[in-house]
Amino acid sequence: MPPHMMDFPLLLSTLYDHSNRIFPNQEIVSVEADGSIWRNTYAETDVRVRKLASAFGSLGLGQGDVIGTYAWNNQRHHELYWATANTGVICHTLNIRLFPDQLEYIVNHGEDQVIFVDPNLAPALEPLADKFANVRQWVIMGGDASATTLPGAISYEDLIADEEPQREWPMLDERSPHMYCYTSGTTGNPKGVAYTQRSTYLHTLSGLIVKPMMPTDNILPVVPMFHAAAWGYPFMATTVGAKFTYPGPDLSPKAIIDLIETEEVTFSAGVPTVWQGIQNYLAENPDRDTSTIHSFLCGGSAVPRSMIDWFYKERGIQIIQGWGMTETNPIASVSVLKPEMHDWDWDRRLDFLETAGIPVPGLRVKIVDDDGDELPHDGEAFGELLIQGPWIAAEYLRDSRSAETMVDGWLRTGDVCKITPEGYVRITDRAKDVIKSGGEWISSIDLENTLMAHPAVAEAAVVGLKHPKWQERPLAVVVKAPGQDVTKEELTAFLEDKVAKWWLPDDYVFTDDVPKTGTGKFDKKVVREQYADMYLG
Repeated sequence: MPPHMMDFPLLLSTLYDHSNRIFPNQEIVSVEADGSIWRNTYAETDVRVRKLASAFGSLGLGQGDVIGTYAWNNQRHHELYWATANTGVICHTLNIRLFPDQLEYIVNHGEDQVIFVDPNLAPALEPLADKFANVRQWVIMGGDASATTLPGAISYEDLIADEEPQREWPMLDERSPHMYCYTSGTTGNPKGVAYTQRSTYLHTLSGLIVKPMMPTDNILPVVPMFHAAAWGYPFMATTVGAKFTYPGPDLSPKAIIDLIETEEVTFSAGVPTVWQGIQNYLAENPDRDTSTIHSFLCGGSAVPRSMIDWFYKERGIQIIQGWGMTETNPIASVSVLKPEMHDWDWDRRLDFLETAGIPVPGLRVKIVDDDGDELPHDGEAFGELLIQGPWIAAEYLRDSRSAETMVDGWLRTGDVCKITPEGYVRITDRAKDVIKSGGEWISSIDLENTLMAHPAVAEAAVVGLKHPKWQERPLAVVVKAPGQDVTKEELTAFLEDKVAKWWLPDDYVFTDDVPKTGTGKFDKKVVREQYADMYLG
């Protein structure tokens, strides 16, 4: 038998230790709950992470026990990510935008024992405290704990103050979970996904292949740490020794641009609604300096072509569209161009930059029809996207719904897609959002993106409503851009030479805000319910 390589487990602590050894002076900047700026080096943070790891023992927490976090993107949340990953305690990030009954469900389903909460978020949990069956300790992340009614709450700083830093990290099973992330629960209760040491390790390295980062980068994660591990950026940026700028609770366009200017941010990540707001802010404040930022990853929902175009032409910033799900750890594809494409004219490059991109190395994808038969990657056929790979969830956490989603070693994504001959995934809709009109299919995503290219439109959500003749017809719910006005007739005229005639919405509703899910996507279920009978007379 030929010699084989050492069977050393894929542990996040090895990535962490390497960076702290090589980049001890790198900086972590954090905006606190009170708006103050807190600066730490990797070395100073390492001492705090090791003290926190020891404090887990004082709290009676060991490998496999679960702590919850209810917090913004900040220094202490970063420390919790790493103290759990390095010790085998499981970090369950609680989405602060979930409804109370969903929070109650996931805290009890995840069997959380200790919850760490930012001081300005504690009031949201106080009415729920007695509904959490397994929670026996509350820790307030900053300031003292006297201001909250959470029972027996203690201060994070008091918790770690007298602890001896843990010296060595345990040798964990690479298949053991280090984080629980739950879906946003748009239908039924949220579903839990366990991210393992192995899955996040491989996701981290593969993510750095498709979008390399350097120690000279300064990463601003706007995507929440309470959802899908902030798309893995706390792990990726630490691995390469990059600087962090954590934005805290103020995610207003002005606050984000202030940080980009003062901290000289080079790369960021967030959902389209965040960048749409920043685009509007920059259009009104053209003197703001964004020259340090070269690109940002945008995902969570489809990125309007017009937004990619605007940031590139007006600011020289490249929007990199990413696609993924909680179940994919989460980034699964990224819209990067192939070498031969860089010489193409801008509009032709946009044709590919506006797609969900190419699968991350290590993953396999296919599209299938309603019978489960595989379809060609010809850019024409469309069907449900299936995906498999070493960091794709094989099951949900203690949930009978696994069998509906994980089939024959593949994850059913629920996204309706085309795959081009070049290998780019073009998502045409969520299976539940595609509009079926007179036997033909209409892509709500394509309609939304086309509408949002109109200068007077800030946001547009398109849904299919029941129709007595055509089965379903599209309705567009539109938020006007600040200081702009537009009529239904003008929007129809704008669309007429851009989409098929039978795609044109039957009506438009103008509103101040489109309902959104806990992850910032348009909540089309709510929109459909709101206007359900509009076309039925």
